[in-house]
Amino acid sequence: MTELKTFETIPDGFWTVPVTGLKDLLGGPSLFYLKGAREPALFVSTLLHGNETTGFEAVRDVLRRHIEAGMPRSLWLFLGNVDAAAEGLRFLPGQADYNRVWPHTPMTGLPEIALMQEVVKRVTAEPLFASVDIHNNTGRNPHYGCINKLETPYLHLAALFSRTTVYFTEPRGVQSIAMADHCPAVTLECGQVGDASAHKHAVDYLEACLRLHHIPDHPIASGDIGLLHTVAVVKVKPGLSIGFDPDDTDISFRQDIDHFNFGRMPSGSVLASVKGEDMPVYVTDENGNDITDSLFDLRNGLLILREDIIPSMATPDARVIRQDCVFYVMEQLGVAHLPA
Repeated sequence: MTELKTFETIPDGFWTVPVTGLKDLLGGPSLFYLKGAREPALFVSTLLHGNETTGFEAVRDVLRRHIEAGMPRSLWLFLGNVDAAAEGLRFLPGQADYNRVWPHTPMTGLPEIALMQEVVKRVTAEPLFASVDIHNNTGRNPHYGCINKLETPYLHLAALFSRTTVYFTEPRGVQSIAMADHCPAVTLECGQVGDASAHKHAVDYLEACLRLHHIPDHPIASGDIGLLHTVAVVKVKPGLSIGFDPDDTDISFRQDIDHFNFGRMPSGSVLASVKGEDMPVYVTDENGNDITDSLFDLRNGLLILREDIIPSMATPDARVIRQDCVFYVMEQLGVAHLPA
């Protein structure tokens, strides 16, 4: 098992260390408990992907504000893949994705699974106020929250960050699905790394959570939330080269692919040019069914949409496409899906 480092104080050097230096400073994945004026504690995780740094920078600024006078609420803080952060990567070769190995993951036998089980065991030994997992995207996306239960506290927690909220049940090994068993849980998608507005948005949200007396229990108003549901994921088949230049790779995606995120990509749109006659992608719905043929057609070397879709997290980064996916497919959910 990868050893979990634990802290109840902030170590020297924390306030100035670059994210690439956390591995040397902390020694590995690290869990902090900082006692505050109010219980139960808020749980915050970040750096589950080592190159998504907005969460770390934001939570450090929040801690800096309160470290002398004391935290408004007790805080559990998990800094995840500091080894990958040292290299500026999502995860290292040979590592599992730190946001695919939490309880409920279908994977087995990995040291990262045992690590996340230990984190969950420690932070849930006492009741929690809420769980917040902070991420960035590599493509153009609005700031939005993700939840895994269509229940009132979860919806309010997401709407506190953004009106745009995505409900999903796959992939199952993510932090928010694991933590949703124990408390209201949300994933924050904070746009691209280095965006000053994303940093401020994350800081303001964490401050609000630390100071919030309680999460509202009244039904959320339909005008306060725009709810979408992730229904499928698009991935490239193993062994194919991926790029954005049709002369260089087996599948070459359009360079503006991320411009369609959270908008509508119409039927007939060309997604990519393809070498060879075999379908280069596969699409699975949230139940694991293959729905590739209902969504895509391959004609004259072009990958073409068969129907209108709403994509999210489409990226112009070939490495991320290989490690994760091309994009997720969403549908809009109406008022009928909100709890009364």
